[in-house]
Amino acid sequence: MSRATGAWGTRAKWAVGGLGAAVVLLTGYALLSGDGGGPAGGTGGNAAASSSATPSPGYQAPEGWTEPDRWAALPRGARTDGHGSNIGFPHTTEGAAAMLAATNSTAVDSNRTTVDEQLRLYYSYVGKSDQSDQAAERIELAAGDTDKSLAREMSVPAGQPLPPGAYVRSTVVGYKVIKASADQAGVWLLSRVTQKNGETAKEAASYTRTLVGAQWENGDWKLTAAATTQAQQDAQAQSEPKMVAPGDAAFNAAGWTAIREAS
Repeated sequence: MSRATGAWGTRAKWAVGGLGAAVVLLTGYALLSGDGGGPAGGTGGNAAASSSATPSPGYQAPEGWTEPDRWAALPRGARTDGHGSNIGFPHTTEGAAAMLAATNSTAVDSNRTTVDEQLRLYYSYVGKSDQSDQAAERIELAAGDTDKSLAREMSVPAGQPLPPGAYVRSTVVGYKVIKASADQAGVWLLSRVTQKNGETAKEAASYTRTLVGAQWENGDWKLTAAATTQAQQDAQAQSEPKMVAPGDAAFNAAGWTAIREAS
């Protein structure tokens, strides 16, 4: 695994990585947490345990593999909505975790911008009562700034597609339930974010740790301000799970559950 570099700002990783910007708009808290570089990356934290958004020296995964103690194949949603997102998750804790993982699974490349991804996630997964035209506009503006930053970094004019072979992708690789009930769940997500600036460029990898809350609403799980604020309050009684890659012995000590692809 490569180390993260300071050149790739945590703000860009946050915006590309998932619905962190939307959650900040909903709750007023910075929810992404980590150490800039690692297992390489992240920002924020809950209100009581936020950490610096300044990149710090990267994490290097160990050469040996330690099998995770806990594995889960999170369920898929029952259908795809008009935005191309998987929705209709089971009314279970794993269903809530699966929806939240979907909010942090993104791909930005020459065919899809950060604006495209952020608005897709927003309209598909944020609870209807928490949506507004003003919030959507702020998310679109913030995502547009991220697209401009990526364009500068990848040496293309703003507004033009990223170079062939370039991408930024976020994949959730682990989760930890803080507290769950029948209709609400607070969850830490561990995501691997990768960036490649072109066909011949090396891929850079980093990790983000995100605290989010899901609420059962109108027959599906949704990301809501109320559930996320409750998750923040519940998390204050626990230590933040250490950001370590699956395969590191510390992954088990931190209480993460590794994610397998659902069949």
